[in-house]
Amino acid sequence: MSLLSPAVLPILLLLASNVFMTTAWYGHLKFPGAALPTVVLVSWGIALLEYCLAVPANRIGHAVYSAAELKTIQEVISLVVFAGFSVAVLGERLTLNHAVGFVLIALGALFVFKGPL
Repeated sequence: MSLLSPAVLPILLLLASNVFMTTAWYGHLKFPGAALPTVVLVSWGIALLEYCLAVPANRIGHAVYSAAELKTIQEVISLVVFAGFSVAVLGERLTLNHAVGFVLIALGALFVFKGPL
């Protein structure tokens, strides 16, 4: 299966889009002295890049995945990206509570893809 296949490409695009979105939403926390209007405008600019990746990811991915499956893929990727970002960029710790919560979300994702009950 090629990286450009309709099954893989949306996942790669969603991964890249989530890096931009996480940066847009949380990157400004590294700059608490920056004016709020400035961080809003910078975040909007970063989010535009996210949309330029997320919209094609969903358009291409809908040929293979349902909308619910695409959203589930996006949410799982979002959690993974956020966890890495919060540790690497914000210097925060992940706790056992976070791990348990992430496992429960992963189990929810499993139900979306392994149906019907």
